[in-house]
Amino acid sequence: MLQRRRMVTTLAATAATLLAGPAWAQAPYPSRPITLVVPFAPGGGNDILARAIAPLLAERLGQPVVVGNKPGAGGNIGTDAVARAQPDGHTLLIASNQVTINPAIGVRTPFTLEKDFAPVSQIASVPIVLVAHPEQPYKTLDEFVRYARANSGKLAYSSPGNGTPQHLAGEVFANLAKTQLMHVPYRGTGPAIADVVGGQVPLTFATMASVMPFVESGKLRALGIAGQSRAATLPQLPTFGDAGFKNYEAALWYSLLAPARTPPAVVAQVNAALVQALQQPAVRERLVQQGFEPRTSTPAQARTLLEQDLVRWARVVSELHIKIEQ
Repeated sequence: MLQRRRMVTTLAATAATLLAGPAWAQAPYPSRPITLVVPFAPGGGNDILARAIAPLLAERLGQPVVVGNKPGAGGNIGTDAVARAQPDGHTLLIASNQVTINPAIGVRTPFTLEKDFAPVSQIASVPIVLVAHPEQPYKTLDEFVRYARANSGKLAYSSPGNGTPQHLAGEVFANLAKTQLMHVPYRGTGPAIADVVGGQVPLTFATMASVMPFVESGKLRALGIAGQSRAATLPQLPTFGDAGFKNYEAALWYSLLAPARTPPAVVAQVNAALVQALQQPAVRERLVQQGFEPRTSTPAQARTLLEQDLVRWARVVSELHIKIEQ
């Protein structure tokens, strides 16, 4: 009887140890600094937004949040780096809807958006705005449309690269306006804007967040919003819808993604920290002043947004017969 009691006691202790083991071994999240990967060069919307939210996340998660730029291949180098990272919540991605455009334009990637990422939340949207060097002859959106039609194939615009939303904004406009624009791709938003400011290229389609300082200083002239809704920061600026392009929509949005298989509890913790941060009136006001429209979501809603945009861009590229040179 005594031997049986000892055996039962030993088995119970062993079972308790095994059950407690994983909980004891799993470190609390976050256990070290978090890397927020921006898959584009500094100066673009992804970068501006990442540097705005990084300290807010750090404050709420209790660990430093470091922004790391990994540009190249239309954002695919940095995106792939996050897809391959340990799924523990310590490596996150600031993704624009570039990730939903790439499959539509035939970009081959080593990752699959739907399978290799766990959406955390939408972060914000930002209008794409057409801006020109102030010495260009068109002063208004209507004047630009007439000029573009009268000078088909002669007017150039810059973008952060082939297949970016800014590039497609020009392609979609040219199709709808029945004209041709010369596309000048750059490696990143900063260089694409810099050459318009310097007069090397006459105009660009860019995120409002990335061109607002130049518009405010008079170094660039804003002509119109590439969509249907006016922007709170420049309410007087007309939209392409105002100019008669009722089906034209090229807004950009940003979301926070984690590697697939990141524990749901970690995803929920990061989501809560982001939502709390963007609910602060001072934070929202600062982002609006920079050209962003803060928008958060649940992880499920973020996944739905990705899936819907994949379908949308595939339809747009197919219907407008847009060809992208890789």
